[in-house]
Amino acid sequence: MFFQWRYFVPDSASLFLAQFDLDVTLRDAALDGRNAPTRRMIANAAIGMHVEDAYHCVLELREAVSWVHEGERGGKRKLASILSNPAGDDFQRCIYFCLAGRGIVNMMDDLMWLEIILEARGRVAGEMHRRKVHTQPLPSPYIADEPDGPIVSESEDFEQGRSWWG
Repeated sequence: MFFQWRYFVPDSASLFLAQFDLDVTLRDAALDGRNAPTRRMIANAAIGMHVEDAYHCVLELREAVSWVHEGERGGKRKLASILSNPAGDDFQRCIYFCLAGRGIVNMMDDLMWLEIILEARGRVAGEMHRRKVHTQPLPSPYIADEPDGPIVSESEDFEQGRSWWG
C-alpha cells in the first residue's frame, strides 16, 4: 500500500480544517475490519505516539527482526537489546509482542506496513508544519515517560521458536 500524501495535504487557508488529525490514518487502519487483527493492534498502539519517535522505533525494530531472520551477525544482540533495555522503549516492546509468535513472514509484513504508514504520517506532519496548518495535539498513550514493568532477558543467545521458521 503506497500513499500519495502530497495530493492530500490541505493548506492553511482551508476553512473546514481547524486542526488536522495526524492519527487519522492509524485510526482508520485500527477500525478497518479488512485489516488483519495484528495490523489493527499495532495501528492502535501507534495512535498518539510522537511522529518521529514512532517511525524510528518501528524502523529499528523491523531492522532488528529482519537481521535475526536473515542470520545477520549482531541481529540477535540488537533485538535482545531492544526488548531487554530497562531504559528502552515500551512502544517497541508493545509492537513486538503484538506480533510475536505469528510467524516471521507475517511479522515482517506487518512491521513494513506500519513503517509505511508512519513514514507517510511524518511526511504529512512536516508538510503541515511548512504550510503552517495546525495539527491536533498527540496525547501520549503512556502514563509515564519511562519504561514500566518487567523486561525480557538481555541474553543474545535466545532460542528462535517455530514462528521464526514458518
